Amino acid sequence: MSVTIKDVAKKAGVSPSTVSRVIAEHPRISAKTSRKVREVMDELGYHPNMMAKSLVSKTTKTIGVILPRPAEELLLNFFFYEFMRGVMAQLTRAGYDLLMAGGNNEREELETVTRLVRGGRIDGLLLLYSRIADPIIAFLHKEKVPFVLIGRSLDYENVLSVDNDNVQAAYDATKHLIAQGQRRIGFVSGPTHLAMTQDRLAGYTKALAEAGLPFKQGWVVEGEFLLESGYRAMASIMSQPEPPTALVVIDDFVAFGVLKGLAELGFRVPQDVAIVSFNNIALAELTMPPITSVDIGTYQLGYTASQMLLSTILQEQIQPRQLIPHRLVIRESSLRTFFPV
Repeated sequence: MSVTIKDVAKKAGVSPSTVSRVIAEHPRISAKTSRKVREVMDELGYHPNMMAKSLVSKTTKTIGVILPRPAEELLLNFFFYEFMRGVMAQLTRAGYDLLMAGGNNEREELETVTRLVRGGRIDGLLLLYSRIADPIIAFLHKEKVPFVLIGRSLDYENVLSVDNDNVQAAYDATKHLIAQGQRRIGFVSGPTHLAMTQDRLAGYTKALAEAGLPFKQGWVVEGEFLLESGYRAMASIMSQPEPPTALVVIDDFVAFGVLKGLAELGFRVPQDVAIVSFNNIALAELTMPPITSVDIGTYQLGYTASQMLLSTILQEQIQPRQLIPHRLVIRESSLRTFFPV
């Protein structure tokens, strides 16, 4: 026979309503009583019915993460795991669960969010990418659902967001290549409808303009956040009559594909083509050569975003936008000292 609230109450010497208040984390229950009841719950192996609890408290203690399409691409990228490690550290500490969902296209994504919100299955949402005219953000605004955006909104002001200064980060990466003597610098981009891609492209072009270096459209290739995307980009960008001798790459995982593509085409890194990338995932220093990468504080992005979302749910005052600092981690893939004399 399963253990009930009445069993817990009898063993703890309190009323069933007191046990219910402990489960609901009622502020008027003393720490001593709460500790005693929870010890009895553990002793008897009692697990509260969270669905029933949510009906009473109007909360689910669950946060949703909406995966941008196609989700299988994101799950291949090590950025996601480091980001989610930060999210889970904060949610676990606060006693919240995580629900991940997505869709194969924009319509399915919106349907998923609508179902989660109107079904009362979540207390708030984390959105992993900022897109132009995103219908999900419009819906969440209309429904007054707490959410935090990773990036910056291109359409709304005062959206709660956690971001890097992606313009400055790409500017710093490009300036590093310029300082190494590079004059023909290309850019392997992500999808251009993302705010992050637009900002990093802006930082890249700003650094070129300041140095009086040419911007050539043929040296900029758009792709996805996939190894295969970086691999394919090399066939296009390095077939130019005068190909670039250095590349700023949108993401480390994409950079792995860039290394593979360059090697198959007979280009050496960094002797023929220098590379700077972003995210500084653990594998970046294990490639041959190790990749110079901008560390964007991926773990901190996830931790801070979930912290902001929980504060919003609890109606605490927070800054609407927080920036996580970045730093350039220099390795062999970009260093002039590895070039032939």
